[in-house]
Amino acid sequence: MANKCIYSSLPDSDIERRRNLSFDFSYPNFDVPKHLAEFAKGKKYFIHTYGCQANYRDQEIMAGLLEKAGFSEGFSEQNADIIILNTCAVRENAEQKVFGKIGDLKSYKKDNPDVIICVCGCMVQQRHAIEFITDKFKHVDLIFGTHNVTSLLDMLNEVICKRIRLVDVKSIPGDIVENLPSVRQSKFKAFVNISYGCDKFCTYCIVPYTRGKERSRKMEDILKEVQELKDNNYQEVTLLGQNVNAYGKDLKDESTFAKLLEEVAKIGIPRVRFLTSHPWDFTSEIIDVIAKYDNIMKYIHLPVQSGSDEILRLMGRRYTREKYLSLAREIKEKIPNVALTTDIIVGFPNETYEQFLDTVSLCREVHYDSAFTFIYSPRNNTPAAKIKDNVTAKEKSKRFRELVKALEEDISKYAEDMVGKVYDVLVEGPSEKDPQMLSGYTEKNKLVHFKGDISLVGKIVKIKILESHTYSMIGELVNE
Repeated sequence: MANKCIYSSLPDSDIERRRNLSFDFSYPNFDVPKHLAEFAKGKKYFIHTYGCQANYRDQEIMAGLLEKAGFSEGFSEQNADIIILNTCAVRENAEQKVFGKIGDLKSYKKDNPDVIICVCGCMVQQRHAIEFITDKFKHVDLIFGTHNVTSLLDMLNEVICKRIRLVDVKSIPGDIVENLPSVRQSKFKAFVNISYGCDKFCTYCIVPYTRGKERSRKMEDILKEVQELKDNNYQEVTLLGQNVNAYGKDLKDESTFAKLLEEVAKIGIPRVRFLTSHPWDFTSEIIDVIAKYDNIMKYIHLPVQSGSDEILRLMGRRYTREKYLSLAREIKEKIPNVALTTDIIVGFPNETYEQFLDTVSLCREVHYDSAFTFIYSPRNNTPAAKIKDNVTAKEKSKRFRELVKALEEDISKYAEDMVGKVYDVLVEGPSEKDPQMLSGYTEKNKLVHFKGDISLVGKIVKIKILESHTYSMIGELVNE
């Protein structure tokens, strides 16, 4: 479709590092460009999202904007007139998956020259990714970043009207825009953004560059959104932010995450969750609120990344091993039935075997219910990527397997302890492994499969656990 590439805006890493950039709050009425509305008649869109929950929430907003313009949802790339790849940049393999998918779309574009292919999200907030896409994948029509998702309709209109390839990736975070149209992916559980961006700048992490300055939504706007979800019979909300515990620090009022969490709980939605926490900002007040309200799920994801003080220092994590352990102890003392999960990076540059064993010993001391483990992946323009590493990939893989084995011993033990007990489960739908079974999650985020009628989807039911597996359970419905 496009015949000329226009670079409206490109990312600038120097600007992305600045934290003194101002932002405002916007409550616009979205007008659909007339030409785009005409173009949209009878046409479909398809969005393929990679990465975290924040990206999936962006997908819901993009879908809302497209449907406001008149597009309807397609359920595959093969029947779509607009294809959007919403990308992740946290690890290198995520980028490679996207590049592979873009390549796969080349033949489809050749056979359907009028289809519009868009690439957006965190990956394209990096200049090297944009350069690679524009050079190698001429069939991509629109590239935009995380800061101008709300301008999707205007960008599409420009691509269609001018018949150009457009690159519009901004470095300066945009305003917080409310009143956005949205197509929720679920009728009973929802993601609710409470903040955007991150100011921590862990040395291995690209997120502060791709998501920008930490910006909190006003509490009244968040509570309004949650109330609307409750009024529409939603059973669960997950409060989202790159670092939810820092919520409110940028606002000129008394807003804190503890206060917000309590007000959300008071609205009365049956289940309240939040992602993701940074140990540095996790206060005693937050713990007290979680302990106080039954509808706040007793599940806390608390990334540690390493058990070595030296590696934590090199990572820029801002806490020590003992401070983290002290926090974990306080959480478990005040919330005895809590499920603690974590993120761990194996093979940070020059990590010694002894430092790695510090991580293993910390895991055995904390006793995590689950853990997300990764081998270190260097990200362009991060400080850690500049460190010359003397540890081989083979050694890192060996340590990774050793850590997983140690973690699974604890995880399996907790799973076995669930057998014979009854848990509340929010039913999500047919099991991916066995369509004859239903599946859902306990309040502690354990996946459970059981036999039941499809009418139970979206309801919270009681399930007795019959079999335990490391990462999922088999249960039976308890008739009350």
